[in-house]
Amino acid sequence: MNRLVILLIALFFINNCSLNENSRIWKDKEKKLTTQSKLKKVFAEDKIEVQEFNQGLNLDLSLIKTNKKFIDNQNNFGSQSYKGELGKIGTYKFSKLEELNQINFKPLFISNNIVFFDKKGSIIKYDENQKVKWKKNHYSKAEKKLHPKLNFISHGENILVSDTIAKYYSINGNTGELNWSKNNTYPFNSEIKKHKNKFFVIDYKNTLRCYKIDDGSECWNLQTEDSFTISNSKYSLIIIGDMVVFSNSIGDITAVNVESGLIIWQLPTQSSSIINETYNFKTSKLVSDGNSIFISNNKNEFYSIDVKTGTTNWINDIKSNVTPVITGNLIFTVSNEGYLYAIEKNKGNIIRVTDLFKIYKQKKRKNIYPIGFVIGNKNLYLTNSDGKMIVVDLQNGSIIKTEKVSSNLVSKPFIFNNNLFLIRNGSIIQYN
Repeated sequence: MNRLVILLIALFFINNCSLNENSRIWKDKEKKLTTQSKLKKVFAEDKIEVQEFNQGLNLDLSLIKTNKKFIDNQNNFGSQSYKGELGKIGTYKFSKLEELNQINFKPLFISNNIVFFDKKGSIIKYDENQKVKWKKNHYSKAEKKLHPKLNFISHGENILVSDTIAKYYSINGNTGELNWSKNNTYPFNSEIKKHKNKFFVIDYKNTLRCYKIDDGSECWNLQTEDSFTISNSKYSLIIIGDMVVFSNSIGDITAVNVESGLIIWQLPTQSSSIINETYNFKTSKLVSDGNSIFISNNKNEFYSIDVKTGTTNWINDIKSNVTPVITGNLIFTVSNEGYLYAIEKNKGNIIRVTDLFKIYKQKKRKNIYPIGFVIGNKNLYLTNSDGKMIVVDLQNGSIIKTEKVSSNLVSKPFIFNNNLFLIRNGSIIQYN
């Protein structure tokens, strides 16, 4: 009798609770599953565990030749002449830039002079003793409040300027006086390159624009596919022979004819879904040796692209938006996790991987990322987001020293006239 009562009670609970699809238990589960099915991960990344490789390998750098280039239409600066004493010998001061989350601007070097800008868009020319030779501002009161950021390139005695509020103009490099000034529909978001009597720049609408140097009139423009969000990184362009090759916010690499602006080839590197994700998508600058073009991004893709056809030579799983450097038959880059890669240029084989962030504790290194690097003679100089510069022996990958440059924002290093320069907010520091 007792067994029968227990069985009847058990059947009652099973029938009315656990197996009843209308019960609260099942409703909560269904609600949870429905909610999860509507979730979509934006900008999903493949997690690739990076480890050191061939740490004991000494690279043969005997064929590396140093140069004194500061301007190169292919962004191919290689190993530059710098002894690396790292003695601080000068500071060029300017008013701090506002609305700034990165310093990705480049000073203009003319003979022994430096040209840069301040928070109101004033252009400043310094002499070799860090003294101001002239300071000129070509913006209205309303424009100054927008805190324009400027890009420069020199042409003879003149300086061409493009900015982040859609102005572009030419000034006399000796006096700072205005030659001409014009406006674009959209702000510019790239470096400037010039070829003969023309110069080129890309705006935020993924449009490459060609202008005449003499008067700023437009020769032609080419708009590539636009994105729904504003990119958080600068676009890049290079000039190879009679081609302008440029990148845009959605990962397209496009080659066009310098004279006509007609497309020669185009290589999409990302799927169409990237249009919604461009704020987080970051790429390095384009770099070329004349035969191949190299570019990497923060989605674990390092590309080698054939210059003539736009086809892919090879792709490597390297997550980096730091501009690579070509030296002889090798390419060097630093991943976003702080690993230095040495890569065979022609085949794409990784021959050594060195952890440069091993100087940081594991907890701290997660919040640090590389800004950029240069190679001086046979040492590599890398700046990081914590304001430090790491000096590396390129032959064996060992860390020689670290230098504290700033407590926060700092630029990539620049080498000019056997000196190294770094921009921090409010000053440019010069090292011998």
